[in-house]
Amino acid sequence: MITIGLYSEDRTLHPLLSSALGTDFRLLLESTSEDMDALVAAGNCDVLILDLYARQDSLRERIVAAQRLMAANVPAIIMADDSLRSTAFEMVRAGAFAYCRRPPSIRDLKTLLSRACETTSMKRQPRAPESRIPDTSCCDRIIGSSPQMRRVYQLVRSVTNLNAAVLVTGESGTGKELIARAIHNLGSRANKPFVAVSCGAIPETLIEAELFGHEKGAFTGTVGAREGFFEQAGDGTLFLDEIGDLSLFTQVKLLRVLQQMEFCRLGSSKLIPLRARLIFATHQDLAKLVAEGKFRQDLYYRINVMRIESPALAERSEDISTIANHFLRHYSHVFQKPMEAIEPDAVEMLQNYSWPGNVRELENVMQRAIILAPGNTVRCQDLSLSVPEEEAVAVFEDVVNIGDYQASSTFERQLQDYKVRLAVSAVRENNGNKTVAARRLGISRAYLHRLIRLSETSSALIEQSLSQTATA
Repeated sequence: MITIGLYSEDRTLHPLLSSALGTDFRLLLESTSEDMDALVAAGNCDVLILDLYARQDSLRERIVAAQRLMAANVPAIIMADDSLRSTAFEMVRAGAFAYCRRPPSIRDLKTLLSRACETTSMKRQPRAPESRIPDTSCCDRIIGSSPQMRRVYQLVRSVTNLNAAVLVTGESGTGKELIARAIHNLGSRANKPFVAVSCGAIPETLIEAELFGHEKGAFTGTVGAREGFFEQAGDGTLFLDEIGDLSLFTQVKLLRVLQQMEFCRLGSSKLIPLRARLIFATHQDLAKLVAEGKFRQDLYYRINVMRIESPALAERSEDISTIANHFLRHYSHVFQKPMEAIEPDAVEMLQNYSWPGNVRELENVMQRAIILAPGNTVRCQDLSLSVPEEEAVAVFEDVVNIGDYQASSTFERQLQDYKVRLAVSAVRENNGNKTVAARRLGISRAYLHRLIRLSETSSALIEQSLSQTATA
């Protein structure tokens, strides 16, 4: 359980947040700076939420108190409405862990709290010099030593100090933002702001104002001037996630910024130089979107200067055990439930699963396993792996009816056999490159892996059946 110290003048916020966050989080509300200082000094909280909401006559006092609390050895999340957004970002630049809009998105707030808690636990753990993971097997907070990840580390290190555009591609849940943060943290901009923006999460009517900012009165409803994400990033890094979701109109605006290296706020003609380093990410095939007329070709060439592909978890099964054990240690601390290991059979079960949700799904599975495990070891029965019913039935039929594999004549079976043969043939034709094979077949890499596993399982069982027949 994560214990949160909530510094707020709004007493209605405590019950609302407590109910929304659930049992994994415990909120301790303090409304005065003296009580908050005592709470922090006692070491009773893992994360601070510093709410800047206050009466006008006490606002300055509470901002000063929040700035003082930031000096504590506890990560602080600044919560503020749009009118105090600039103040909140200044506090982030001064050392706060993150900014959260008021009222908050509960999903985003949970993510911030978990990340902040991880920072706390890492600070509290003593680090012996010999415990440092070699550079060949990690890159910042990314985990894995597979050949695919070593290639990612190599590419990350090659671009850290270059002011070139980087495009990070890969399926959802593979850690594209972690790669972007690694580029930022390992380079010369590490002590500058890192601003992450999900383009798909901002309404089309607001995206331009959010990116470039606006002056007072620029459009209906604006109360005052506001910095956009390009200004907030300053000399740091601006990470634009899901770039493929931008409309063609916004793409034109972004292209001009990249060409001129300057922009202006809505409602102003004053040009502001672009100082931030830009990193883009998408789970979509941008080349395909260009062919379909949904993404500008000139913008595609601008952002695709250096491309780093984040591999799917199913493509690096040798990393699954390492990542699962990382989550075991982390959430054992978060849930305050000591866990020692994952049983070998459970590890094998994890490695044989297709992971359509990638690392994000593995994290979710490990959280549930830790909660469900009756002892201090994760077992097979503690793992909740989501296999669609139709796929489970197909695999069951493969195993049960394998003796009649060649004789089967049902339409469904022949269709399944045809899909398996197509998958195997595509992999062979592309020299074992499963990513290209899946792309050419128009299916996901996870589904391609399932088809290949069906082929391997079928072949093994046929061999076993023939061997038993010959022996008899």
